[in-house]
Amino acid sequence: MAALTTRRRRAVTALVSGLVLALAGCSSSDEEPVPVIDLVGHHWQHMPGVTNHGEVLRVEPTVRSIVEQDGGGGQPNPPVNLFGTHLVAGGDFTLAASFADVTADASWTVYDSPPVIADEFRIEPASLRLTLRGDELEIALFDGAAQQVVTDPQPAHEQRVEIPEGGASLAVRRNGRTLEVASGPDTVWSGPLGDMFASGKLWLGLSSEEGSFTVDSLTASAPDGASLTTAGPAVLQLGQSAEGLQALAARTRPEFLIGAAVALGPLASDLDYAREFVGNFGALTPENAMKPQFLSPRQGVYTFEEADALLDVAESKQLAVHGHTIAFSEAMPSWMQELPSGSEAEREESAEALIDYVTTVVTHFRGRLASLDVVNEPFDVDQGTGLQQNIWYRVFGPDYPAVVSRAVHEADPDVAQFINENGADVPGPRQDALLELALETNARGGHIEGVGLQGHVYDLGTDAIPVEALTETLTRFDDAGLRVRISENDVTDEEGTRVQAEQYAAVLSTCFRSPACVSYTTWGVDNRYNWWVDDDGELQQGHDFVFEDGKPTPALEAMRRALGG
Repeated sequence: MAALTTRRRRAVTALVSGLVLALAGCSSSDEEPVPVIDLVGHHWQHMPGVTNHGEVLRVEPTVRSIVEQDGGGGQPNPPVNLFGTHLVAGGDFTLAASFADVTADASWTVYDSPPVIADEFRIEPASLRLTLRGDELEIALFDGAAQQVVTDPQPAHEQRVEIPEGGASLAVRRNGRTLEVASGPDTVWSGPLGDMFASGKLWLGLSSEEGSFTVDSLTASAPDGASLTTAGPAVLQLGQSAEGLQALAARTRPEFLIGAAVALGPLASDLDYAREFVGNFGALTPENAMKPQFLSPRQGVYTFEEADALLDVAESKQLAVHGHTIAFSEAMPSWMQELPSGSEAEREESAEALIDYVTTVVTHFRGRLASLDVVNEPFDVDQGTGLQQNIWYRVFGPDYPAVVSRAVHEADPDVAQFINENGADVPGPRQDALLELALETNARGGHIEGVGLQGHVYDLGTDAIPVEALTETLTRFDDAGLRVRISENDVTDEEGTRVQAEQYAAVLSTCFRSPACVSYTTWGVDNRYNWWVDDDGELQQGHDFVFEDGKPTPALEAMRRALGG
């Protein structure tokens, strides 16, 4: 009976709104609002765990989490509809949803902005999360304030309420300065709005931890006099600048790529960030979206949606894509880390699982990647020269880079393969080991085209990259028949922005002048999204990138001059 009631409600909604908007037809925030917006028919194709079945949305568990650098942890990372439709509200609003076939739990979250995803943690924005578990509704309100423990965010308010039998219809209302939650006709919670939804933007998340459910209806409406419109990803509105870094480089070396590592959240939500990236860069590296823990949170389960969205952006802007990464100790989901390797039989079974992962991923992206880090940071994290004994090493032995390289080549023979490492930017034992590994991998049947030199300058006293040393390095790899990418350059501002700018320009200009150096990539775009956790667990903002809060830094201007701009 509840399902029939939901269908009737959706029929009425369709009559009232007169429009079902897909992404291609989303109104922008300056268009006239419609009385009721039916969101089920909008763009959900790039949201992990959600499939559109015409009249309904089906939600399956993704169990996405973010592992820490040591492979431990597992902060939950439920998906948000980043590349689909979000809402822009000028005042009061009502969001209403009806759920059916809930097998365990059903969560619906309304965010003020997308979460910021860093390498090892997620920064929880202001949001309201509603979770159905049987006849109980869990309400969790996050106010966007700094968390005491970033990887274990705690709500500012948490409450459990009993809901009426069959009460699978929920609503979220902004009513003046009050936020309300209703189950069916009953208001089950209300509280002061505070700064919640101060951005005027509403981003939607749907997820389940252990089961699945169906969304039979999902609508948005506003009272008379209040505006409510839909909007698509910010990045789709923008084009490359004729005076951007890539355009300047193309005047002298048309084949040379200048790229940046980017995340889907800010590309979709932040017009400044999107303008900075699209205007200046000709290549895209997914910062996290192609790492194993994001692509395959469970064995045999793949969540390609957010990575596909980034590739769609690249194709729409005619940007090259560098894939990052296949074999990487610090970004493996728990199922991969826990593969058995004690006996020969276990190693054979685990080898099959690992190669299946490589084949599935590379085949999925075949033809869409210009290049790919097939092995990332293989050496000891303490800047040694021995291979980390990760699951790849334990299953295949020290020749695992060749095994991975051959599997990648079989799945996509046209993608240019790289081994990416830090601490090898200047001559020394670490660089010696990287050169030897690349050559030995090819001697064992691999297909390594070159190496990625990351170029992280966290401490100018120990990490600075002198022009002479980098020139010698590029010549050395060139003589060995290997190409080089400056793959993850970022520079601290600890000695001021002038020194920072000089280091950025020195690395870029040295790479640009060398025929061995085929591309240059910064590891980030804007310091709005440059966050790290210190040894005391405190969240800190970095200032290592070339844009600061929507404005170019002296480093960007120095890089432009280095390219002749």
